[in-house]
Amino acid sequence: MRPLKRSFAIKGHRTSISMEGPFWEALQQAAALEKRTLAGLVATIDETRGDAGLSSAVRVWILDYFRKRALPIAR
Repeated sequence: MRPLKRSFAIKGHRTSISMEGPFWEALQQAAALEKRTLAGLVATIDETRGDAGLSSAVRVWILDYFRKRALPIAR
């Protein structure tokens, strides 16, 4: 499966992300669930990614997002 590349403008500069199709689908689902645009969600992830590459940060964010939605909170 080849990664798909998409471009975004974040804080006035263009950047691109390469991810496989299922990650793009999951990101679109998360954006819809959060009532956010794809670009807005990517910008938020960008703000909190630290030293990680943006594509990697988005993949990890997607994994964390859906894990939190699927798993009950441990008490």
